Amino acid sequence: MNRFNWSVLALAVGAALALGWWSGRASAPDAGSLNVQETSAESGERKILYYRNPMGLPDTSPVPKKDAMGMDYIPVFEGGEPAAEPGTVVLPPDKVQKLGVRTEVAVREALVANVRASASVQVDETRQFVVAPRFEGWIETLYANETGMTVRRGEPLMAIYSPELIAAQGEYAVADAAAKRLADSDPASAATMRQLRDAAQTRLRNWEVAGAQVARQGREARLVLSAPADAVVVDKPVVQGDRFTPGQTILRLADLSTVWVIAEVPTSASADLAIGSQASFETPSLPGQRFEGEVSFLQPVVNLASRTVGVRIELPNPDGVLRPGLFGDVELQGRSGEPTVVVPRSSVIDSGTRQVVLVQTAPGRFAPREVRLGARAGDRVAVLSGVEAGEMVVVSANFLIDAESNLRSAMQGMEHGSTPPAEDHSAHDASAEPTAPPVDDPHAAHSGGQ
Repeated sequence: MNRFNWSVLALAVGAALALGWWSGRASAPDAGSLNVQETSAESGERKILYYRNPMGLPDTSPVPKKDAMGMDYIPVFEGGEPAAEPGTVVLPPDKVQKLGVRTEVAVREALVANVRASASVQVDETRQFVVAPRFEGWIETLYANETGMTVRRGEPLMAIYSPELIAAQGEYAVADAAAKRLADSDPASAATMRQLRDAAQTRLRNWEVAGAQVARQGREARLVLSAPADAVVVDKPVVQGDRFTPGQTILRLADLSTVWVIAEVPTSASADLAIGSQASFETPSLPGQRFEGEVSFLQPVVNLASRTVGVRIELPNPDGVLRPGLFGDVELQGRSGEPTVVVPRSSVIDSGTRQVVLVQTAPGRFAPREVRLGARAGDRVAVLSGVEAGEMVVVSANFLIDAESNLRSAMQGMEHGSTPPAEDHSAHDASAEPTAPPVDDPHAAHSGGQ
């Protein structure tokens, strides 16, 4: 009987051990699972925190889901995706294509500020001549009798009759003859006559202008004025037979072998110009012709009416095709600046108070950046801050994206403003230290013993 009892007890103990071993193996993790977890930890796989809206809306989900358009929510990993910039817009590829969004890379280069401005051809002020006799007289014959007439150096312009000229010539002749006659018999009187002769000669010399000469002597004396240079008659206020007074302008001449082109450059662009800069002039009146020259002068005073600075370019005009009064366009080459970040001007959204550029931070994600602009050159503009070289900027459809960005920023602001204040959980924090009861609490004396 005792042997039988010991056998039953041994079987019961064995069955209990087998049952314990089996239940323990079933509840314990297997080696494969442990290996997977260890491999996952070693490989650095990140933990998914939540899933965000693919359109950039402030909507998240703890589990995978789709939005109203059927797009999957994007997982956000622990310590992974950086916070989106305010106003960031996310567009699906089909919408990007429909809007015609185009981007270009911001590059670092030195801008050459070429300036284009309107200009006009004017007379070279250093090549103008005026005919204004210093005595009184009459125009007996006017050879240069047409405005715009071309004259050559030394050609006669007019023949002038003047009683003062005749009197001065007579004094000169009488005094010269008397000085010669009295030279031997009366040296003192001869010296006086020579002084009178010299005075008359000086008066005649002071009356003459460049190229003038006396055609005849005596009572028929006539002073012929000739052209001082190859020029054009630009003003003829007199006609043949007119009387003139001392200092009165009779003719105005201009040498058009060299002309001035005066360009009106905005003050904002004049800082990049310098004397000696290359310039070219074109006018619709002479299609297909381009005239090259250099900047010879910059006006030191700003035109208050147009807020521009006058820039002078000297151009040779041997054929006379550049007529004063012609209008056209001039292109001026400015100085090359320091290398800066350069973007197309179409990428800048200028509201008047600030300038914004949309930067593509990821495929389909566009963030607005406020920028500070520098020099401009054609369709390129320098960016002093806000955009780095190598970033993609939007150059087409940026106004539509900017409008959506402003709307999205406003919606996010409204949602953040309507969020209720966070509940204070300090009373439920087990690690928080107990707060001492008020002194006037009637149960304070009993709280410590409970």
